[in-house]
Amino acid sequence: MEAPARTRDEDAIGTPPDEPTLVPADRYYSPEFAALEVERMWPRVWQLACMVDHVAQSGDYFEYRCGPYGVLIVRGDDGVLRAFQNACRHRGNSLCTGSGSGLRELKCGYHGWTWDLAGVLRRVPNRKGFGALRLSDFPLLAARVETWQGLVFVNLDVGAVSLTEYLEAVPDDIAWCRLDDFRCYATMTVDVEANWKTIADGYSETYHIQTLHPELLRCVDDIHAPQQIWGHTGKSDQPYGVQSPRFDGALSDEQVWDAYVYTQGALMGAGEGTPFPAGERRPGQTVADLIADRTRAFAASRGVDLDWADTDRVTRLHQYNVFPNMTLLANADHLTVMCSRPGPDPDKGELVMFLMTRMPPGAPHAKPVDVRTTAEKAEPGVVLTQDIALLAGLQRGMHQPGFTHLVLSNEERRVINMHRNLERYLGMA
Repeated sequence: MEAPARTRDEDAIGTPPDEPTLVPADRYYSPEFAALEVERMWPRVWQLACMVDHVAQSGDYFEYRCGPYGVLIVRGDDGVLRAFQNACRHRGNSLCTGSGSGLRELKCGYHGWTWDLAGVLRRVPNRKGFGALRLSDFPLLAARVETWQGLVFVNLDVGAVSLTEYLEAVPDDIAWCRLDDFRCYATMTVDVEANWKTIADGYSETYHIQTLHPELLRCVDDIHAPQQIWGHTGKSDQPYGVQSPRFDGALSDEQVWDAYVYTQGALMGAGEGTPFPAGERRPGQTVADLIADRTRAFAASRGVDLDWADTDRVTRLHQYNVFPNMTLLANADHLTVMCSRPGPDPDKGELVMFLMTRMPPGAPHAKPVDVRTTAEKAEPGVVLTQDIALLAGLQRGMHQPGFTHLVLSNEERRVINMHRNLERYLGMA
């Protein structure tokens, strides 16, 4: 479907609906609803599992878990990336856990059934006890695996549409950003006392910025943040380096600069308290222009040329949502990818952040460092820390007997779109 025409002064609300959209609150905590998701949705959708750099060499493997499901991603001796349901065909034991390198075969640690890295059964101890057992009848159970821009996606449904089709307009829309040049240096998994949807909703709307992120509000236009919905996917983009129109122009340029330095100065290599560069300012330059200049200089110090990117490319944040649980945030020198995943019960989940940096063309690849932490200990920056700190209380509130429905505005239509997709997968009217 062709995206509607947009203007840069379009607001985040768009055309207001006749009435709010109501979503049943028990979708966020009901064991029965979570069981439906496990049965009908999670086995049928594309999910971001890891980076290509996790499984770049023959013998590299990565175990991806989502609820009760486990997918084993393996780079074969032939260099081909494959994915299998992580289950021995004998009694179901998981073949590998975690991630690593140097695999030469996939051997079950319980009874020793052994497959090659292409999933072909090679050895069964005491095979005669099974009678006429043909090795070719018991390959590992395949899952779909495809890559896009260094990201590895899996799908348990081998008949699913291609990843390219699933991503819809996203690849073309973000092609200008040259995502290939980014490298993931670390992943951070945060255990959260909240449902995976509670986590995902937080990166699907800008409505909360004015209240939850007062420091950020001073350096982002949260009102003129146009949104698009394509189907499985959606998008919002927000101009940074400008004060929110909610201030009605009351903030000085220095205040806008200070807010940007405080909330995301690392993106331009500026430490906390970096003063406003009044002496560097050329006639007609805006605060956003000064931020873009500093960002280009910081990139150049890493050997990265950003001369191709104008101020808007450097300072406007493009945020993409991919159903069910992924968001990608990008500008000319920034890429962060986040996913939410279900936990052991509907009131628990995990937030996974893929932390990236743009590198010079031809820069070497390395495996990301994978870190796991708790919500109390996680400090992934001012804004994300505020988001994470809110989640447990948000999840508790939904349990209150009088709170029967979420009441959503058109500004929250990416949240609404997630529920519409979820209803479709679960077969709900």
